[in-house]
Amino acid sequence: MKDIVLKSAFLIPMILFIDYLIMAIVGCTSCLFGFTNNFYSCTYCIIGKILLVISAVVYVLLIIPDVKSIFKKVA
Repeated sequence: MKDIVLKSAFLIPMILFIDYLIMAIVGCTSCLFGFTNNFYSCTYCIIGKILLVISAVVYVLLIIPDVKSIFKKVA
């Protein structure tokens, strides 16, 4: 159980920080290239949603081995 808590304590903030950096880079480059306001109200949000879903999938894939080991100990 401690493994899951420790991984979560380090992985979740790290993943969210990386997501924040990626979204900041996308926002800065779109501003640099002069995209319209429609980009920020539609496309930028879709990019953010896709990035968060990918991050959640990566987090779950990293936690699955620890969850399996806990269930093997119980069973």
